[in-house]
Amino acid sequence: MARGHPGLPRVSPRVIAKADLLRTLAAVDADATARQRILSMENDFRLRISQHVGSLPLRDAPLTKFNTNPFVLLFHSSKNGYKHIREIESDILPAKAFSSMEASAGRMVEAVVLPVYSWTIVESSMHSADSVIDGKKLSDGTLFLASLKSGPQCLNDEMSKDIADDIIHNAPVWARDAGVSAIDFTYGVLYGTQKMSNKKDWHILRNVVEKLPRESVTVEPTGRWSCQFRRDGLTVDVCVRVGIDLWTFIAGHDWAFVELCVALIRACIAPSDADATDYEFTIADLKGIISLDPVPDNFNVGVLQRSQLEWLFLVTRHFCDKLVD
Repeated sequence: MARGHPGLPRVSPRVIAKADLLRTLAAVDADATARQRILSMENDFRLRISQHVGSLPLRDAPLTKFNTNPFVLLFHSSKNGYKHIREIESDILPAKAFSSMEASAGRMVEAVVLPVYSWTIVESSMHSADSVIDGKKLSDGTLFLASLKSGPQCLNDEMSKDIADDIIHNAPVWARDAGVSAIDFTYGVLYGTQKMSNKKDWHILRNVVEKLPRESVTVEPTGRWSCQFRRDGLTVDVCVRVGIDLWTFIAGHDWAFVELCVALIRACIAPSDADATDYEFTIADLKGIISLDPVPDNFNVGVLQRSQLEWLFLVTRHFCDKLVD
């Protein structure tokens, strides 16, 4: 990707070693408080997931419930060499399930995880001062606010400008309502890395400083993922936090990402016997990503069974640019 704006920070790939991940998993497993957080999230995830799946169209639902695109149906059929409607019908239900969960998964994660780490979910109507905020926390005289998006490429240029406007115009209202003179505003991405980002998130920071009088800006975003401005006795820090950095910030400790992954896996994937190691995956690097070869034979934790570790590696790959043995 071209560097684009000259102020964009240089991004180094986030590399995670499986050995380091396993060490963190063992530490989490040995901590009673961490295990309790995992169990709390697991139970909430399981309930919400079952309710959501139950609301999806059933196999005997009418076609209109699936919101199919006729052009996509034909293009997909051409790609797969289908000649009969019965061939594509079996693809429609999982496709609908995926698209529906893409839209709702982020909100579900926010609703489950934020309260566990002492954040309050913000429910607000559109076009209100709080419509850009998903979570908040008041601590030591600072109001912490988070606007969250599911993935690293959810923003476009117009959305970046709108979020910057919201921050500038509504910060005095947020501060007054909370009785504070300091705000820490996070634009957060639930998974991914800075390198995966389309960098529209960084442009929130650029738009903030460009829309303000220069004397108000106390920290420029040039080469960094944050900025700061001061106006009328109010100090506002704005920061972009992606993936693991976001969850570390939300929780206030380095274990949050692993706790989240474990809770989700426990809620979604039942332990099983070892899978065949000679299966040929279609996705070129998937076998290496989920390989258990680096896992010592004597590795044993209570929160995940050995068969679930490949799921931990798969999920972790979405939070790093490279997963290594």
